[in-house]
Amino acid sequence: MTVLVTGGAGYVGSHTVKRLAAAGARAVVLDTLERGHAELVRSAELIVGDVADAAQLDEIFARQAIDAVLHFAAYASVEESVRQPDRYWRNNVDATRTLLEAMTRADVRRIVFSSSCATYGIPERLPLVEEHPQRPVNPYGETKVAVERMLAEFERTHGLRSIVFRYFNAAGADPEAEIGEWHDPETHLIPLVLDAALDRRECVSIFGTDYPTPDGTCVRDYIHVSDLADAHVLGLAHLEAGNPSDAFNLGHGTGFSVRQVLAAAERVTGRAIPHREAERRAGDPPSLVGSAAKARRVLRFLPRHGELETIVATAWRWHRRLRGDQARS
Repeated sequence: MTVLVTGGAGYVGSHTVKRLAAAGARAVVLDTLERGHAELVRSAELIVGDVADAAQLDEIFARQAIDAVLHFAAYASVEESVRQPDRYWRNNVDATRTLLEAMTRADVRRIVFSSSCATYGIPERLPLVEEHPQRPVNPYGETKVAVERMLAEFERTHGLRSIVFRYFNAAGADPEAEIGEWHDPETHLIPLVLDAALDRRECVSIFGTDYPTPDGTCVRDYIHVSDLADAHVLGLAHLEAGNPSDAFNLGHGTGFSVRQVLAAAERVTGRAIPHREAERRAGDPPSLVGSAAKARRVLRFLPRHGELETIVATAWRWHRRLRGDQARS
């Protein structure tokens, strides 16, 4: 099997490429390298390009004999989407339509799409299940809902089947520390905390301490990136077996607050994490915790890295390697 992995030089994409190789599939990565890194693509052909380029997509599909697509390519910062919504709509939605049209021309009818729990907006109840209304509160979430609807449209008109994965907070790194989280600029909490532990930033900001949560800080459901990669291989196999399109949450059903993440990082690193309290950010729901019961039941998805300290520890090993830190762990 040959799989086109868009955004495969990024965080979740690169871990999934590694998992595909272990499963015996051939991956072809398409990435602009605007936010991805060629160094993270270790077991696949890398094509530098853009899913918004229809001519390049046609060439890839004609030359590579692609069987299916894993679509990760997107901007993924809530804060940035609030500041630059037009850019998010062009990159996340318009470019995806270009990809789906190219797939249709090439008669490639299977895609696994990287969506987000941000599609749900403010939860009416927790943990979130797939049937919860999708009412996003930021442009990033709105773009993901738009693509989910687009996929349904392409299934009706072109027979394109899809698996949609609504991630909660991807975290951690490859347990072998070969690849990991590497954003520039970094916006995710755990790598920011680890940068503070390495004295690469002055402190970590806690955005909001008056939320209706146990300690007043935002609560999120963290899922290890290697578990996400496993889920994508399972989703691909589900489609290959002829099953219908479906959508799944990928989370653990357990939430951790910003203060709990800070405390876990201090235990793992043995270092104090300097931090400061700041105002809330626009578009941040107080708590996002998801049920993955459907993924466990239908896909036999079994996360292997559930403990917060385990997630932080894998991130710490990668982060020290990335940053060149040789101090004691």
